[in-house]
Amino acid sequence: MIKKIIVYGFALILLLIALASLGPIIAMAISLAITYFGFKQFLKTDSTLGKIFWGIVVLIGFSGLVSNLPGFVVGGIAAYLLYVGYKKHKGNEEEIIARDPFANFDKQWDELNKNNI
Repeated sequence: MIKKIIVYGFALILLLIALASLGPIIAMAISLAITYFGFKQFLKTDSTLGKIFWGIVVLIGFSGLVSNLPGFVVGGIAAYLLYVGYKKHKGNEEEIIARDPFANFDKQWDELNKNNI
């Protein structure tokens, strides 16, 4: 019983960490879009002043990417651990159901009835 409470407590903490990391993840996506758009415009333009402007835009977007990287990594790790824990928990429930002798008896009874008919 205590083990389940501890596991659910860790799951709740991981969920809160993943939800708190949504802001940096969204900001990182916006920074990535700014960097991509700025880089495309940098390659398209021919004027020196335009290249300087788009280069500054790319640097601003890239600095946003770098500054949000830790939040993205922490949120990704928390989401991955939640996923692994969920799969492990779900696998344990299926294993318990498979060990139920009455479920196995019902399956064998159905097979015998199908073979006799």
